[in-house]
Amino acid sequence: MPGTAGARNRPRRVVVKVGTTLLTGGHDTLDRDYMAALAAQLIAARQVGWEVVLVTSGAIAAGRSRLNPERGGKDISGKQMLAAVGQSLLMRDYDALFSPHGTTVAQTLLTKRDLRSRVGYLNARNTLLGLLDYGVLPIINENDVVAVDELVYRDGFGDNDTLSAMVANLVDAGLLLLLTDIEGLHTADPRCDPTASLVRDVQQVDKEIERLAGESGSDQGTGGMRTKLEAARIATTSGITVQIAPGKAPNIVPRLLAGEHVGTRFHPATSRAEARRRWILSALGHQAAIHIDPGAVTALVARGRSLLPVGVRTVEGPFQRGETVAIVGPDGANLACGLASYASDEIERIKGQRSSRIATILGHTYGDAVVHRNNLVLLPQASGANVH
Repeated sequence: MPGTAGARNRPRRVVVKVGTTLLTGGHDTLDRDYMAALAAQLIAARQVGWEVVLVTSGAIAAGRSRLNPERGGKDISGKQMLAAVGQSLLMRDYDALFSPHGTTVAQTLLTKRDLRSRVGYLNARNTLLGLLDYGVLPIINENDVVAVDELVYRDGFGDNDTLSAMVANLVDAGLLLLLTDIEGLHTADPRCDPTASLVRDVQQVDKEIERLAGESGSDQGTGGMRTKLEAARIATTSGITVQIAPGKAPNIVPRLLAGEHVGTRFHPATSRAEARRRWILSALGHQAAIHIDPGAVTALVARGRSLLPVGVRTVEGPFQRGETVAIVGPDGANLACGLASYASDEIERIKGQRSSRIATILGHTYGDAVVHRNNLVLLPQASGANVH
């Protein structure tokens, strides 16, 4: 069970998504008491070893608290204006809640386009994983100033629901918590039907489950159960467990991480490793390959290291940074595949060199690795490779 103490494969990285309705309490301004309670729970989770990523809404509500709402905010440009004003206020509040406890937060604004682009995906992934390595708590919101899908359509990110699922996949999270203003998925709308019962477990998001969601039920946010189901579909397909739970239940985040079954749990359709392997393999080009020497084979297969330029012999291209490439051993067998940190022409220039020489040779650097271990998948035949 996800989060059960002592479980062998217990996920240690969690994405927590909180939407507008919870953050405002149904009003036009932020509920700072709720934000303080949420921050305390996330701090407690970090103290027991969890890496936490927070996906938050609330920038528009924060903007309304500073500007006179009678002067605008109804049309798209008005909402973007409020978001532009409110984003810094929202982050100021979060920083004030986390920093006294020694937790540094980092603002990350993303759009759907950022994560659909191979280069954008790689940049965002490397940044977020780097922040987590440094013990920073990333706080993510959609960039409403340039992205309008969520502001116009309920079928957009859905108040960051879909964004949170994409982020969970991006950072290899084992668990996604969608905190909402109701207990979970029900057989009918519990606000209207007193006979509605909670659906505690979902093995697959199929048409029957989708019918239970109905239409979006929140006036404050743009999301509803429908967009949460779409988020659950994306995440579970990527091997991530999803929990829809009541965000204002006492101490809800630590309870969920301890394995308590509150709300609705969506079980992963596959393992995270297999889902990631399929995703990387799906974009593998036949002409994109990096041939490596025996020392690099040992580093990748036996030690789980990144592929450094010093271990590169030849490059087959062309390919751009962020594209999937095959990694080929001295015997010509494909050992792995991964996302290239540099373009083929750049790798051609730095091959055989120490990583400390990259900036001197290229005039810039995207890090020490040609393919970082976080973006690399070993193929089954690699286990039998000669690493000596």
